[in-house]
Amino acid sequence: MKRLTILMALIIPLFLCTSWGFFAHQRINNLAIFTLPTGIIGFYKKNIKYITEHAVDPDKRRYADTLEAPRHYLDVENYEKDIDSIPEKWNDALAKYGLKHLNTNGIVPWQIQRTYFSLVKAFAARDSIKILKYSADLGHYIGDAHVPLHTTANHNGQLTNQVGIHAFWESRLPELFSTNYNFVVGKANYIKNPLKQAWKILKHTHSLVDTVLTFEAKLAATFPSDKKYSFSERNNTVLKQYSLEYSKEYHNQMNKMVERQMRAAILEIGSYWYSAWVDAGQPELKNLVRLEMNPEDKKAADHIEKKYQQGTVIGREF
Repeated sequence: MKRLTILMALIIPLFLCTSWGFFAHQRINNLAIFTLPTGIIGFYKKNIKYITEHAVDPDKRRYADTLEAPRHYLDVENYEKDIDSIPEKWNDALAKYGLKHLNTNGIVPWQIQRTYFSLVKAFAARDSIKILKYSADLGHYIGDAHVPLHTTANHNGQLTNQVGIHAFWESRLPELFSTNYNFVVGKANYIKNPLKQAWKILKHTHSLVDTVLTFEAKLAATFPSDKKYSFSERNNTVLKQYSLEYSKEYHNQMNKMVERQMRAAILEIGSYWYSAWVDAGQPELKNLVRLEMNPEDKKAADHIEKKYQQGTVIGREF
């Protein structure tokens, strides 16, 4: 009995993770590089390891930075019933809702714009460290904007008795099925207005919320309850996760939605990177000198990594 109690205490739901999941974010950033044209792709290929590994930096910052969490989502219903009624520009939204409301209910479209302009400045300065940092960060925020549950107040199904659906959709499904996805998405395009494009992405993503929630609710009502979850052991810890059978059925019912959203994120990220380079005047990147991180930034990065390893998220889980 004591052994059983200890075992149950060690059971950790695998769905208690955030964002696309480290696997998907890193895969998306990695593949976005191959959408880039001549003149910029060489630099990104040389730094593919950094762009891939650091795709998850914004999620790690959520363990150390109190301002990070709202940069990943937009709870549309807490702004307006209709996403089209939300002011697109930051100053207009700030005047209408106030800073506290914005930081509570999410600012991802404006964060995409801010990070984009930071990347433009980094390109113009030919600062290799900042180009890589802001490229990785921008890829993360754009990736999050393609996740339906990042656009709703019911972000983890907590309002509809579907707790766990967030990471189920964005982490479990890609990890199980993305090896069969078609990731040939074409070449990056120039984006004339990065903020308007961010809102265009979010409006489409938000239109998928009802399907994500409704399909899972209907499946849960008919699927044998004893087969919904499975357990596996990793590093002496028992992980609770949605079973392969349940995951496959849900994935099939959504008819390639996860694949389409990953594909869209890959192309959009490449397009934002390319557009930032163009807006910076298309600086020569072939012989770009790799600058070293300054001591202050290095100290901050080490602090974030330490906080991440300690495992306490600041703000909401999703």
